[in-house]
Amino acid sequence: MFELHHLSAHEQYDWLRRGEVSPLELVDHYLERIGRLDGGPDGLGSFVTVTADAARARARALTDGGRSTAPLWALPLADKDLYDRAGVPTWSGSRLSLGRVPSSSSGIVEALDAAGAISLGKTATPEFGLTSYTESLVGPPTRNPWNPSLNPGGSSGGAAAAVAAGLIPFAPGSDGGGSIRIPASATGLVGLKPSRGRVPSQSGITSLGGLAVGGPLARTVADAGMLLDAMVSPDSLPARHPYALRAPEHPDGPGFGSAYLGSALRGEGRYEIGVMTTSPWDDVYDVTIDPSARDALQLTVDHLAAIGHGLDETSLPPSDYGTHFRTLWQAGAASIPAEGADLDLLEPITRWLVLQGRSLGARDLAGALAGLTAFERMVIARFDRFDAVLTPTNALPPRPNGWYDAVDAERNFEQQCLYAPFTSFVNVAGLPAISLPVHEADGLPVGVQLIGRPGREDVLLAIGAQLERRIKWHRRHPPQW
Repeated sequence: MFELHHLSAHEQYDWLRRGEVSPLELVDHYLERIGRLDGGPDGLGSFVTVTADAARARARALTDGGRSTAPLWALPLADKDLYDRAGVPTWSGSRLSLGRVPSSSSGIVEALDAAGAISLGKTATPEFGLTSYTESLVGPPTRNPWNPSLNPGGSSGGAAAAVAAGLIPFAPGSDGGGSIRIPASATGLVGLKPSRGRVPSQSGITSLGGLAVGGPLARTVADAGMLLDAMVSPDSLPARHPYALRAPEHPDGPGFGSAYLGSALRGEGRYEIGVMTTSPWDDVYDVTIDPSARDALQLTVDHLAAIGHGLDETSLPPSDYGTHFRTLWQAGAASIPAEGADLDLLEPITRWLVLQGRSLGARDLAGALAGLTAFERMVIARFDRFDAVLTPTNALPPRPNGWYDAVDAERNFEQQCLYAPFTSFVNVAGLPAISLPVHEADGLPVGVQLIGRPGREDVLLAIGAQLERRIKWHRRHPPQW
């Protein structure tokens, strides 16, 4: 039986514009699904807050204002619970933040509101978004729609679980070390981490080391391009960040619509693609790639070759990346506002990161930043002969809830690196990357990652569209569908 969530976000936008569905009808459809599938002891736990009254009021206001050409007009989505929305609690996955209600909104929230979207609430995230799995002490763990005993990954795990289960059509996420791509792979979605500076309201430029950027999670490549267009459009932003990259123009010139959605719909081009199965964490830990991830990589190589792309193997040389990244991750956690007894409210992995970060000296941080800057230049130079580089997204299948060590923080950090060794170095290099759900093994989705040249999200979307046409992953759905 057909239901509204069976439509892609792009199709829903067309229905809204033609008046075949009203904003309130669409909002009510998704709120009913959230109420039925997400809450309670057996629910997915993808939402930490549902703002039903505010969503319905917004839908009515958009209806009263008449149909608009805003890029996301009346499309539902949800805010990651690291983003502030005025008047709505921001937990940030931490007992330290319980009861915090901000009086103003984050830039990405304002941008998506300006694009016409309707927020249905807040999606779950681990404590301050620091881990690659979405479990926290503020509530039950988020469950993977494909198998509720497993975790959807993190830190945008709540957003990914909600999109995969059809509770929202797409969602914004943030990615400082893989937090969009990791859960995208684990839940069968397209997850795009843009270049540093691409998204004005979450550019990464102002964060330590330039790591964390905003990007889309979606079921199709076109939906990811559509949401990225809204994130970067000057028309959607109260104020454009002065250092943000300029988005590419539509190939037919100004006035012909969105560049990223256009790239995703056309899916054109033949490219030189590198294939890599080694990671910078190999120099620190005994990284093992699961057979399902290797099968996904080989399947992708076969399809890319059949399409006509050039393919060649590549790798990164040994480096001190692991040591430097760990130092930077600890330094980034040091500013979490927990002092004295409040430190005991933090989870062991967070408390360890905070205390280790605060024990660092200026020389330690300067050395790590210098080392990672040199690493960034090396990666860009090494990948320069390719239009994109293909790797696994995650080295292992989705992990069970409770799998990560809740006591030994050192072991916990190692487990995260073993699970997703291919993502964080892309943040350090500032490059765009996309996870594509190309494979399914033992009833679970498996993604691959394509890493692009600086500023070439359009190429990643074009290649993704070509693969999507052949593999048709948008027809695969978890049981809640």
